[in-house]
Amino acid sequence: MEKEHTPLKHLFQQEFSKMVAVISKLFGLQHIEIAEDIVSETFLQATETWGDKGIPPNPTAWLYAVAKQKTLYHFRRNKIFEEKVMPALSAVQETTQEMDALDFSQQNIQDSQLQMLFAICTPAIASEAQIGLALRILCGFGIDEIAEAFLSNKETINKRLFRAKEKLRAENIKMELPPENEIVQRLDNVLHIIYLLFSEGYYSKTSNQTLQKDLCFEALRLGVMLTAYERTNLPQTNALLALMCFHASRFEARETNDDTVILYEQQNEALWDTALINQGMHFLHVAAQGNELSSYHLEASIAYWHCTKEDTPEKWENILQLYNQLLTINYSPSVALNRTFALYKANGAAAAIAEAEKLRLDNNHFYFLLLGELYKHTDPAKAIAHLQTAYTLAKTQTEKQGIREKIEALR
Repeated sequence: MEKEHTPLKHLFQQEFSKMVAVISKLFGLQHIEIAEDIVSETFLQATETWGDKGIPPNPTAWLYAVAKQKTLYHFRRNKIFEEKVMPALSAVQETTQEMDALDFSQQNIQDSQLQMLFAICTPAIASEAQIGLALRILCGFGIDEIAEAFLSNKETINKRLFRAKEKLRAENIKMELPPENEIVQRLDNVLHIIYLLFSEGYYSKTSNQTLQKDLCFEALRLGVMLTAYERTNLPQTNALLALMCFHASRFEARETNDDTVILYEQQNEALWDTALINQGMHFLHVAAQGNELSSYHLEASIAYWHCTKEDTPEKWENILQLYNQLLTINYSPSVALNRTFALYKANGAAAAIAEAEKLRLDNNHFYFLLLGELYKHTDPAKAIAHLQTAYTLAKTQTEKQGIREKIEALR
């Protein structure tokens, strides 16, 4: 599934986060906005220079060289380099060559991005702001794109990001991996933000299909980055990657060209991405090493069973039991709702109705959609009433259209 970008747009999304991370690692997170400005100026210069002279043979090296010059000029001009940075560098390394201090080697880029990921995912910042920062600083998304992803506007997003960066400064957050005894606790928060980032794309309300997929693929990239380091290449990391791979494998089958959502039962299995499914199975196998059982393990296992299209008693009984386990370690109304649907597929409508009536999720349109499904064979009038409630509660026209079709089919 190829992304559609101009060469410079693709380079921006690919290199922006790397360059900001490296500059911020050397000069400190208190200068993160300066790092963003320097990298943005570098790309502006690239737009102007390349427009006149053409794209250089090695555009990435060109960007790094220009960013390095702009960075060192800025900090020398403000006396920060000589007074703060170089003394600190001299304490840990012998070289004093300024141009070598800003290291754009592949290893340093990876180290810087990983440290930036942990810095951004500090509990001191609200989850929504963490996602925004991750999109901007780690994924190279523009403010317009972030605003569209959140169905917001540029002013709101800029204010949110500004407050988050101020929090990083006020809390004196460092760009470093947590100590060994804190890595698992902090990793939980990092994985949660990656999970939310993927969900924002997979269940996105935006009409921009490319943006939806980009959000998911960036979440996958961040997860893969964590597996490159022994301390973060843990079972729960691989379990989350498996979950994202399984879900992403059905991208092409989920919607038509006119943005109509295709329900799981109607999806063309031939459009599922078998390479992503196989990758998910690999990550799930790696995640099974050891004794840990996280919610990501259970959700990935559920998603794995959904990669088998055929309805069988074994499939739904396994999914039901996995939901039972998930409820015990990570209860949420949506999990309870999905578990009730699995109960319906495994044991029939009567058993599911008894459980569904206990949930009383009166402001959740998915709840009334489920009730409509459960009653459609035994009490069509009641099913229609529930679907009409679902229609009222649904937030997007695409969802409303799907519910309207269900109502018409019962009349």
